[in-house]
Amino acid sequence: MSGSLRITGARVWDGAERGFAERDVLIEDGVVVDSVSGDLPTFDATGQYVVPGLIDAHFHAYATSMDGFENERGPLSFAAINGTRRLERALQRGFTTVRDVAGGDIGLSRAIEAGLFDSPRYHFTGPALSQTGGHGDPRSAHVDVCFGHGHMCEVVDGVDALRVAVRERLRTGAHAIKVMTSGGVFSLTDPVRIPQYSPEELRAITEEAGRRGSYVAAHAYSSEAVMHSIENGVRSIEHGNLIDSVTASAMAAAGAFLVPTLAAYDAMDRRGAAIGLNEISLAKNTEVLSRGQEAIQFALAAGVSVGFGSDLMGDLEDDQLCGVRLQIQAAGALEALRSLTEVNARLIGDARLGHLGAGAFGDAIVLSADPIAEPSALWEPDARAAVVQGGSVVA
Repeated sequence: MSGSLRITGARVWDGAERGFAERDVLIEDGVVVDSVSGDLPTFDATGQYVVPGLIDAHFHAYATSMDGFENERGPLSFAAINGTRRLERALQRGFTTVRDVAGGDIGLSRAIEAGLFDSPRYHFTGPALSQTGGHGDPRSAHVDVCFGHGHMCEVVDGVDALRVAVRERLRTGAHAIKVMTSGGVFSLTDPVRIPQYSPEELRAITEEAGRRGSYVAAHAYSSEAVMHSIENGVRSIEHGNLIDSVTASAMAAAGAFLVPTLAAYDAMDRRGAAIGLNEISLAKNTEVLSRGQEAIQFALAAGVSVGFGSDLMGDLEDDQLCGVRLQIQAAGALEALRSLTEVNARLIGDARLGHLGAGAFGDAIVLSADPIAEPSALWEPDARAAVVQGGSVVA
């Protein structure tokens, strides 16, 4: 990711405060610079609009199937090879950075760093932590089999065991820690609203992550589960569909982020039954589907930093850009663009992401229309004139 490029003639996004400005974008050795002494390869973007590369903060490279056991215990070689294709396609859509929360590992990360395939910049948590019978436990109630860990989730109970699990993830390169603190749509035996893990267990996770300068992202739907999470040190709330305004205010006071994943519920509602999603999950999805956009509005009104995620399993991954459309419907084009760039960059904690000022990564999308005036430019593939990553045109 160390190419050099001059993007000329375009209107360039300089953030929500300044909007678009007519200027060239100069990228040298993969990084945006103010000036260069020599010539650069040129991309003529006259009359077009340039925004920073998009960030998906809730991606799953190893989510090969709509079946929990297939995702967890299928061959890792297949999950990894399929994951490379999922990452390549995300990059083609303009997502130049992803955060893989529940899955990924140092092997996949090394392959990306070695340039073995085209991929967004990759941040991973490793398998998410789940209590027995929690959202990360794929067993149905009537199946008597052992399950300890898989490619996306690990069942870990007890303070001491959780400390070891967090330390092991950080030892092997995890960017952050993912934990399940409420029931979920995809799991079979846990009510969606009830908080999971004890306060003592959750604090052990957040303390260990914080000691290493990392943070914890929690799968949580209900106000009860979100309050349980932020009161015990969680920084990033994933989903949050069932929160109310009081909970949103508490999130803002705690400095917690919300990462909504509207694409997932919409896709499961439209396509889940046809591709084999079980009846339990379909029923749970109905409960959270209608509340996702309202949760974003509660969060923004309270001053919560709202990011963007997709959370698409199996064949549903091609609905990633539908999530952009849904978030624009909930928050407007300006806030959605901030979520996809500036806010997710702050969540990940890398000042080189999410903008096109000097020192930023040379990641950008060239659009055929102004995405604030014509929001469809952010989700319509045909509106993308180019995707640039690290100064190289990759799509």
